[in-house]
Amino acid sequence: MMNTDSPSNFRVALDSNFRDVNGNALYPDFDLTPLNQEAELSWNYVDLGEVVSGDALLDYDALVLLLPRFTGESVPSDGKLALVARFGVGYDTVDQEVCNQNGIVLTNTPDAVRRPVAVSIMTLMLALSGKLFIKDRITRGADRTWSQRSEHMGVGLVGKTLGSLGFGSIAGEMFRMASVYGMQHIAHDPFRNKEINQDLDVTMVELEQLFRESDVLCINCDLNPGTEGLVDSRLLSLMKPNAFLINTARGPIVNQRDLTEVLQKKKIAGAGLDVLEKEPPDPEDPILSLDNVILAPHALAWTDQLFAAIGRSVIESVLSIKNGIIPENSVNRNVLQKPNFRQKLEQYRSRF
Repeated sequence: MMNTDSPSNFRVALDSNFRDVNGNALYPDFDLTPLNQEAELSWNYVDLGEVVSGDALLDYDALVLLLPRFTGESVPSDGKLALVARFGVGYDTVDQEVCNQNGIVLTNTPDAVRRPVAVSIMTLMLALSGKLFIKDRITRGADRTWSQRSEHMGVGLVGKTLGSLGFGSIAGEMFRMASVYGMQHIAHDPFRNKEINQDLDVTMVELEQLFRESDVLCINCDLNPGTEGLVDSRLLSLMKPNAFLINTARGPIVNQRDLTEVLQKKKIAGAGLDVLEKEPPDPEDPILSLDNVILAPHALAWTDQLFAAIGRSVIESVLSIKNGIIPENSVNRNVLQKPNFRQKLEQYRSRF
């Protein structure tokens, strides 16, 4: 905790997962200086459990959340909590309806993650199409020999089709970055916000057409009840045998058992996965033994710049609420006109 704590302060709970086992900051690029310098604000690391405990958040105005789930049992009984600021872009671990009912605004950090995640997609696309990992093993002589290099020719991208399931800010940045490769761009998103990505030459197609025509198909949608398990054997069977699937969004969007079978039978050329259905995976998970898949531990986009940018965005949300201002990256916008939320904002404006 920094700043002298006082019941009259605006009090912020930081998920204790931001610390290592020795109590040191796990992500030093998350700069807490602005919180330390803010008058009438104090913060503490709080142990929240796997599901946030409402009792742990008593007398707190804001929560900066990294890992735990926020559910109905996470709401403190004093009704004081006004903000859940997710450290990242995904918010599938937070029950929005619970937040709406209790006058709590949920924020995320889309601007901070847009480019780093798009870079990670490009990284996987180039590694897969260039057979990078196989060629690395050939060079090292681990399980292949130098003479086998001609058996692992890469795939050129010019004229191929890059597809996206979802067409939000990350997909838009991906298409902008991929423009140098001379690919055709297609996407499917029934909930597309037509106010974004207007500068892009992307053809919107039906779901089945996306899977049939994409040479590189990237998952760029949110995880929700409508997308969980969406990419299953039926859709995977539509893909070209030389196509690649890339998922940097959320693991459960793809039925991993179906994907594993498709990869084992080499019905598609390969996959690049920064996310899995279960994280961390079981050691005996068969997908771990496949040589036509590149895996990362839900951290491929993690860089010093990413964490610094996420941290700035989170702190902006916290300070906005303290000053009685609606945060820029509010997710559950239905709550913004709720009387219980408006009352909290008015109280903060008058207090601080």
